[in-house]
Amino acid sequence: MSSYRRWLPALALIVLSLTWGYTWVLAKHGLVYAPPFAFAAERCVGAALALVLAVKLSGRSLKLVAPRQTLAIGLAQVTGFMVFQTWALVEGGPGKTAVLIFTMPIWTLLMAWPILGERVRGKQWLAAATTLTGLLLIIEPWDMHASLFSKFLGLMAALCWATGTILIKRLRSSTPVDLLTLTTWQMIVGAVPLILLALIVPERATDWTPSYFGILAFMSVLSTAMCWWLWIYILDRVPAWEASLSVLGTPVVAILTSRLTFGEEFKTSEVAGILLIGSGLALLSLLSWAASRRTPVVVKPVVEQP
Repeated sequence: MSSYRRWLPALALIVLSLTWGYTWVLAKHGLVYAPPFAFAAERCVGAALALVLAVKLSGRSLKLVAPRQTLAIGLAQVTGFMVFQTWALVEGGPGKTAVLIFTMPIWTLLMAWPILGERVRGKQWLAAATTLTGLLLIIEPWDMHASLFSKFLGLMAALCWATGTILIKRLRSSTPVDLLTLTTWQMIVGAVPLILLALIVPERATDWTPSYFGILAFMSVLSTAMCWWLWIYILDRVPAWEASLSVLGTPVVAILTSRLTFGEEFKTSEVAGILLIGSGLALLSLLSWAASRRTPVVVKPVVEQP
């Protein structure tokens, strides 16, 4: 059982990377039927409803614990992230500008040390450097033709994600809150400003076709509700910087699925970046496995609410 529990975060990361990676391809199709801000709001509303249903079916309580911290997490990791990500798509297109959000591990790495006391040591630096170098080769910041403003928006989305990551780690270190309930309230809080923004910003109407319903169902239930819950689960079990680096499998999956779906050719820098990210993540997994062999597994108590 202990061996099985050790590998749960790794399995969660695999599911997360595969789902979020394919989301980039599906988002391009979704924007054909819905304008950007409406798409973001509809996606988060659907996710909030799915999470509320999951909480009720699992017998948990929807009681809000640590309201101020949850408000901050929802505004940073849902509202802020989705607004800046969507705005970046509008200003710079769905290409490299949007991929700038995956600079998130850099900001998390910088904040985790002074705020959480999480330090990168020894061979972990090699894994971090290898993975981040691979990311740079994929996004090619030196060859971006988008405007400076759209790049700024992509970086702001990354900063919001990193801030939400740090806030979740701080909350869980001080307050026993159920992970599914936290994810649910994060989504509810974050969805409200997105709804207001979608109503205020003049956009075309959503084309509610069967195809769009299918896309929205995947994006709401799997990509948003399930994956944000998995992300909080992962953060609860590994250091913030390590979880942030591990999620870089997502742009790799995004590139692979995009190239295969649209028949695009791979660039040499992308192949090199994918290999470096894969090597860095493999080294990170090996170091974590070696550490788990030396340290007994401590399973945090799960807050069960009536």
